[in-house]
Amino acid sequence: MNDSRLEKNYYWDAADYFRGLTQRNKLAQDQHYMFAEVSGLDGLEEYIATMQSSRAAVCVSDISPGYTEMNNTPHTRRVKTVFLMKRHKINDMAARGRCMDEMRELFRQFMSALFKERTRINEGLLYLDPRVQFTEIERYFAAGAACAYFQISLDTYTNLVYREEEWL
Repeated sequence: MNDSRLEKNYYWDAADYFRGLTQRNKLAQDQHYMFAEVSGLDGLEEYIATMQSSRAAVCVSDISPGYTEMNNTPHTRRVKTVFLMKRHKINDMAARGRCMDEMRELFRQFMSALFKERTRINEGLLYLDPRVQFTEIERYFAAGAACAYFQISLDTYTNLVYREEEWL
């Protein structure tokens, strides 16, 4: 492969991307969703416990599990997790249901934007997995807060050429 782009490390800044979506989305703004970066599920719990000024949030985890596949087209997969959270009255299942419906719609709107961006992202030799799973977190996770998450999997070419100068 003679494409000089393959020598670079490509990176998609999921936090920056979803921060921008949160700021530009009418539903997110009308319902006062704030953006935050967290470290996994524990970070989300800490964020919920310290929330003062907002009742809803879009949080991107800075933890990115993944793997490198060593085949004819070596690539590295990274998985970014995006949490959605909205507070509601404790023990009010109808309010929780409305929050979940709202978060499902916000997810749909975010996916429509991501679908539109997919071609531009792929041009940078970054490939989004077309399957994005939305998971609702059970009601006992955080009292008075409906929570859900989805994960975006992204593959990028990985140059696995062995270079003698990198070794002793």
